[in-house]
Amino acid sequence: MTRPTLLDVMVPLVADLARDLPDQQRYASLLDALRQVLPFDAVALLRLDGEVLVPLAVRGLAADTLGRRFKVGEHPRLALLLASRAPTRFALDCDLPDPYDGLVEGVQGHLEVHDCLGCPLYVQDQLWGLLTLDSLQAQNARPEDLTTLAAFAGLAAATVAAAERIGQLSARIVSEHELTVAYQQSVGHQRPRELIGQSPASLRLRQEIDTVAASDLTVLITGETGVGKELVAEAVHARSLRQQRPLISLNCAALPEALVESELFGHVRGAFSGAVSERRGRFELADGGTLFLDEVGELPLTVQAKLLRVLQSGQLQRLGSDRDLKVDVRIIAATNRDLADCVRAGRFRADLYHRLSVYPLAVPALRERGRDVLLLAGFYLEQNRARLGLRGLRLTPAAQRTLLAYAWPGNVRELSHLISRAALKAHAGSEERGGILTLDSEQLGLPLGSTALPDEDLVLPATSLREATEAFQRQTITLALEQHGQNWTLAAAALDLDRANLARLARRLGLK
Repeated sequence: MTRPTLLDVMVPLVADLARDLPDQQRYASLLDALRQVLPFDAVALLRLDGEVLVPLAVRGLAADTLGRRFKVGEHPRLALLLASRAPTRFALDCDLPDPYDGLVEGVQGHLEVHDCLGCPLYVQDQLWGLLTLDSLQAQNARPEDLTTLAAFAGLAAATVAAAERIGQLSARIVSEHELTVAYQQSVGHQRPRELIGQSPASLRLRQEIDTVAASDLTVLITGETGVGKELVAEAVHARSLRQQRPLISLNCAALPEALVESELFGHVRGAFSGAVSERRGRFELADGGTLFLDEVGELPLTVQAKLLRVLQSGQLQRLGSDRDLKVDVRIIAATNRDLADCVRAGRFRADLYHRLSVYPLAVPALRERGRDVLLLAGFYLEQNRARLGLRGLRLTPAAQRTLLAYAWPGNVRELSHLISRAALKAHAGSEERGGILTLDSEQLGLPLGSTALPDEDLVLPATSLREATEAFQRQTITLALEQHGQNWTLAAAALDLDRANLARLARRLGLK
C-alpha cells in the first residue's frame, strides 16, 4: 500500500491551524497524520517542562503513557534527541534503554522496541519538546524518512504554536505584562505539583482554578479524602498574583486543641507553660501570601471565633499579648466534611462558614474521572520504575480494566499506595533485575480484579449499586468521546443512543 505524501496530510492540518479546537483534538490529529506518512507502531508528542518530558498525545502506546513523566536525566535516548536540532534514528543495535519498552499496545510479553526515530520541536527558536516514533520491526525506517520527519516537525511546531496562542487569547487571568513579569520572577522557583487528568471533570476543575486564582477571594475546597485537595490549593496559589510569596499550610486535624491557637496566631514568652520564647504563627509566616487550612472543619469553636476576627479585620493578637498585628493573607481552606451540615449541627460557626466559602471548589472523586485513573497510574508507575531501578514497569490490559472497574473509596491516595505496593511485591518476587516488570490484576489485589469470579467469591465495591453504575456510565461515555475526537454525534452512534438522550445522560452524570 502506497503511503500518503506529506502534502496529502498537510492540507487538513493547515486548515485546522485557524480553528479553535481543543488541544487534545489538535494534537491527536497531528499524530494521526504523522502515522499516515510514517507508519510506525507508536508515535508520541511530548512537551519539555524543565527537566521533564510530559506526553501530550500518543498513538499506539498504553493509555497510562499520558500520565507518565519522563525525567530527561533518566532516559538517555530522550536526552540525545533533545540535544540535536535534526531528526535522529537510533542504530538497531543501540543498547540505550527505550522509555517505551513494554508500552506498545497489543504486545504481550517483553518484546522491546527495535526501530526508533525522534525529532525535537522548536517554537519561536525555543526548544519546546519532541516527536518520537517507534516500531517493533527492525529496518522499518527508510533513509528518506528522516527528511520527511524534519519537514513534518515544522508543521507540528506550527500546530503547537497555534494551540498555545489560542489558549493565551482565551485565558482571562492577568495582562500580558503581568504574565511576563510573573514568568521572569518565577525562574528558579520550585514548580507546584501537577494536576494530572484529561477527563471532563478534571478540565472543569482546572477551569475553575484559573477563574478564581487571580482574584483574592477566599476559597473553600471540598472533596472526599484522598482526592488531592492540597494539590488544588497549590495550583490556586501558583496561578495567583501572590505566587512569589509563601504558601503556608496547617493541618487543623493534626494538632491538639491546646496548640491550634498558638500555631495559627503565635504566642509571646510566658503565654503558657513551655512558652520560653516568642513564636510567630502561621498567619504571620504567610503575610503577603496564602494560608492553606487543611481539614478546617476540625477547628474548635473557640478558635473559629478568633479566626473569624482575623478574616474580618486582618488583625490578630499573639497568644498572651494585647498588641494587634496587621496581616495581609489570602485564605484557602479544605475539608472532607459537609460544613453546611456541621453548621446545622452547631459544630461550625455559620458566619465563619460563609466567610470561607466565598468561592467553593469541589474536587471530583476518582470514580467520577473516567480514564484519568490510567493516566494517574502511569504517573505512579514511572515513579516506581525509577525508584526500583527497572527498565520498564507496565500494566497488563486486564490490570487496566481492573483499575477502571474499581470504585476507589480512597481516591488518588489509594491508587498511589496500590501501585507502590504492587510494584514492590512484584519486584521482590521477580528473578529479573533491571528489566521490564508487568503488573497483572492479581498483583493489584483489588476486589473487582476479574469478572470470572464464582458467585461465592464475588466481592462488592465499597459503594452503592447506583454509584457503581454511574461510574461505569461515565467511563463508557468518556471513552467513546475520546475515541471519536469529542464528537458527541459519533459517540452517541457508537453507544447506540440518540444524541439528545446521550446529552441528557451526560448532564445528569456531570459530564457536560
